[in-house]
Order: sequence, then C-alpha cells, then structure tokens
Amino acid sequence: MRTVSARTKLALCLASTILAAAPAVAKEAARVPAGGLACDDSLKAAFQPADDTQVLQVQQVRKGDAFPNPTMDQLVYPEVPTSFGADMCWVKLLVGPGSAGPADAPSTSKGIGIEVWLPAKAAWNGRFHAIGGSGSTGSEEAVLGKISSWTGGIDTRSAPRVAAEEGAVTSTTDSGKGADREFSFMMLPDGSLNKAGLRDWNERALLEQAVKTKALITAYYGKPARHSYFDGASGGGRQAFHILQNVPGQYDGIIAGVAALNWVEMLANQWPGIVIMNDLGGKAPSAGQVDLVVNKAIAACDVVDGRHLGFVIDNKACRYDPTKDKSVLCATDGGSNETADCVSLVIARALNKMWYGPTRDGSVPDPAVDNGWLAHPSGNRLWYGQPRGTDLKGWARISGMLGADNYAVLAGDPTIATAGFKNALGSGQDKWKTWSYAEYAAAWDGLQKVRAEWDMSATDPDITAFQKTGAKFINLTHVNDLPLLSQGALDYYDKVAAKMGGTAELRKFYRMFVAPGLAHGPDNGTPNPAANPPAPARGQMYNLLVDWVEKGEEPRNLIFTTATKEVSAMDAFAGAERPQVSLPVCEYPTHLSFVGGDIFQAASYTCK
Repeated sequence: MRTVSARTKLALCLASTILAAAPAVAKEAARVPAGGLACDDSLKAAFQPADDTQVLQVQQVRKGDAFPNPTMDQLVYPEVPTSFGADMCWVKLLVGPGSAGPADAPSTSKGIGIEVWLPAKAAWNGRFHAIGGSGSTGSEEAVLGKISSWTGGIDTRSAPRVAAEEGAVTSTTDSGKGADREFSFMMLPDGSLNKAGLRDWNERALLEQAVKTKALITAYYGKPARHSYFDGASGGGRQAFHILQNVPGQYDGIIAGVAALNWVEMLANQWPGIVIMNDLGGKAPSAGQVDLVVNKAIAACDVVDGRHLGFVIDNKACRYDPTKDKSVLCATDGGSNETADCVSLVIARALNKMWYGPTRDGSVPDPAVDNGWLAHPSGNRLWYGQPRGTDLKGWARISGMLGADNYAVLAGDPTIATAGFKNALGSGQDKWKTWSYAEYAAAWDGLQKVRAEWDMSATDPDITAFQKTGAKFINLTHVNDLPLLSQGALDYYDKVAAKMGGTAELRKFYRMFVAPGLAHGPDNGTPNPAANPPAPARGQMYNLLVDWVEKGEEPRNLIFTTATKEVSAMDAFAGAERPQVSLPVCEYPTHLSFVGGDIFQAASYTCK
C-alpha cells in the first residue's frame, strides 16, 4: 500500500479548496451577459473575479498589426512572423499582494502578472492552452503595451502566435517577478530569503494563471473552456512538473519539454567551471580543443551498421576516453596530434570529469568502468554530467546560470553569485569560482538541506493527487541539452515509477520520450556540423497530448523528422553536408535499436 507524502496531502487539500471556491466562480459567471464581455475598457469594470485581481490592460489587436516588441521565438528563429496572425483581445491582469519592499529592489513585487490572448469569439476552438515561462521566468506580463518576450511552449511558439494559429485561448505569467529575468528576486535587501516571492514563483502564480484565465474565458465568451492544457519548456517545463506535483486538477493535460525540474541541482552547471579552475588553473580549453575531442567521441560512438549517424544514440555504450586516444593527445603527452588543437593529458582528464559529473573530491572513474550516463548519483558522485557527444563549448554560458545564485541566497552573500545578481548588500562577483572541490561539495550539501523548505525543485515522486484527477502528462527530454542534464528527468521518472506501482501503472497517465542529438532547443546539440538530429514538428507534441486527452489515443513511439523551416541561426552551418533524417523517439525506458536498412530512416529502427 502506497503512503501519501505531506506534499501530496497538501495538493489534495488545494484541489478541495479549488472545488469549494466553485460557487464564487459561478456567481461571477452569473453576472456575465449571454454573449460574454466586450474587448474594451468595460471589461475592466465587469471582470472582478477576486479582490486581489486588477485588470491592467484590455486591447484589441488586428491581424497583420506588428508586434510591439519581439517574442522569444522571434529572437531565436529568423523566419517567425513578426505580426499578429489573427484578431485577438489582449488582456493583462495583476494578482496581489506580491512582495513588499523598496521600489528598486529585485525582490519587490506588486503581484503576479498574467497575460491572456483571447481569439475572436467566432474563432475560439473551446480550448485553454496555457504557456510556460523560460529560464527563471519573469517577463512583461504586467508591463503595459509589451508582449511577454520570455515565454514559449514546447515548440518555442509564443502565446499570441499559438492563439492565432490554433484558435485557443493562451496565457502566460511572470511568476510574480515582473520583467526581471535574473534570480535576484529571491533575496531580500537585507540578505534574507524572499519567502513571499518564492511562494508566488514556485506554485501560487501557476494556480492563479489557471484560475484567473479560466474565469476570464467564461466571462469573455459566456461559457467555460471545454479542455485546458499547460505547455512549458525549460523553466516552463519546471512549472509543468510543479503543476503535476502541487497544483493538480486545473488542467486536463500537461506537457513538459527540456524541463528544469531539478532546480537545486542547477549547481551542476558550475561543475565545468570548478574543474577548469581547480585542474587547469582557470584557463579553459580552446573551442578547437573541445571540438576536436567531442567530435572524436561522436565518431567513436555514432556508428550504426558501419556508417556514421552524426550523433550518439546509445550513450550507455559510449565509453570514449581521450586520455587513451593518441590522435587527440599532444606529442609531449605521448600522442600523435601536432596541431594547435591537440590536448594535454590534464585537459583530457578534465573533459572526462565534465562528462562524468560532480564529485566530492574531483575524482573520476575510468570510463570503461563507469561512463556516468545513467548510474544514480550516490556516495562520492553528486550528480550527472554531460553525455559524450554534447557540444561543451558553452561551459562559460551555463556556468553563468542559476546554481551559484541559489547558494548565494542560502549563504546570504550576493557576491558568491554570478555577475547578473543584484542586491543592496552587493552584486554578484562570481566568487563561486574560488571554490575547491570540497567547498563545492559543501555548497551542494547545503542546498540539499533546504530543498524541501524552498520547494524549488519539482521532484516529489508521489503524484497520487494528479493521478486521481484523470489528467495526462507527457515529458520530452533532449539528450544533448547543455544547461539541463537530461539524466535528471530519467532519474525522476524512475523514482515516480517506483513510488506509483511500476511503469505499467505509470504509463496510464504519464509518458516520457527521449530525443537523441538535440540541444536545449530543437537544434543540433553536438559540435559536429554534419549532424542533423530530427526534431519535433511544430505542434506535434501538443497534438499528441490533445489526442490522448480528447480521443483516448495513447501516445506511442514517435517519429521526428529533420526540420526544414525555422532553422535556428545557432544551427546554421554553411557548406556542411547534412542528410535528411527521420528517427523514432522512444518512450522511456525503451531505447533505439537498429534492425536494418538506411540508418537515416525511421523504418530501420525499433524501440525496445
């Protein structure tokens, strides 16, 4: 018999509270005219779902009007439309009380901003399609006249674009952070924890986004949505997992992509920097050196039926060791490479450490014994590392992410944090770079001690409350995701399966798919310019969820095909021969297995 965790009891209690509030929602709906509210200033007075909620903006936009500012998908993909694709009503809400404090403090907030896009009444498809935020979220939901520029679904589409293309109502939230995209909001000016802001960021904003958007839908259209879905990637994927665990009952289906669910373990992003500081005297390997070694790893591990696929599909079997590869080692270290990109044994060992992941003492086992791919962290090993084949050149970028910022808040010392961190006590000065291996391990342990109190990581394996709602959940993880280690999602799935009665029981409402070769976005995650890993088509994953919820069609092994449009500038390699590829994307815990034929075609593989 399964025990029910304290968090699950809280989630069940929260669901009961929401149901108890139904009469108030019905009362609000009773005041709505038969045809619904108009898209003008009259909506501000007519829509009053709660005393804590203020309507900041109501604006009619027309098809073809230019966006007032770029959206996230526009910033990443050059071919994305820059104008509205349909007539819509653009509404901004603010839900108090927020977090009090000095006007210039990052922790100060007037409340939770929510941006809603309402298709024309004749065009609405009856669905509510909520969109998650990226990074640590924070965007322009409460800024008049600005579109949220840091939100997007699993296929990166912005909320106004989804609303126009699908005819669904969409909404996003700034999680109570306003437009600040750094993690400085978590620390009050005196250095203490911003508990009110953290509560909004973790869960309350997600509940308010769902409840207030649904109330507005009923008021505007004169009837509720038929189905409601949440769709988030990266930081929005973390939000999806928080909803799964802590805010059940609001959505019929949830989809999470490249999810930052292991938020406390973001400190693993500092690991490459720790290795470079401790082992290489602070001098990072050159881009040419990194590409040389990683491409050698790919070439050693991507062979299928005697041909090179361009990216690795069997990471468990990939045990490439540059310390034993004379073709990459400099002649002075016993190798045969005499180019400027040759690597020393010290650099080769450092790359093995980055691949293996954080350890307490900086040691790493022989890859022939343990390559670090799926063994659950324990003992000396703290967390996972990047699988061989991932483009590692961005170590400085990922080291500038949020792991050290989390610990700076715990220590009450903003100078430990990365350069973007702001506080009255001082600014981030990257002092984490001075840590020894032992100091890094101590910081890791300190964050683990507060993970339950802070509730940042969405990793509670007891999802009984969600299971009871009858809703569905799909997770897509990309193997070569540089900032968010893909093994963390697999680790969580294993723990949930163990808690919820096994994989067969879990598959009734929770499916996870693992896509090899892809980066944090739907782009090539390797430094191999000829690699062309297939990515999901626009709307493919969301439609899979909708069909499961509304038609009862179970998601089975997918097929991704190389994208031909909206190719990211980051993925453009002039002159490289890039074969068209289609591959099955297997449902975890199955994996790709070649059965014969063209190695670039899905029909040549099975999942087993």
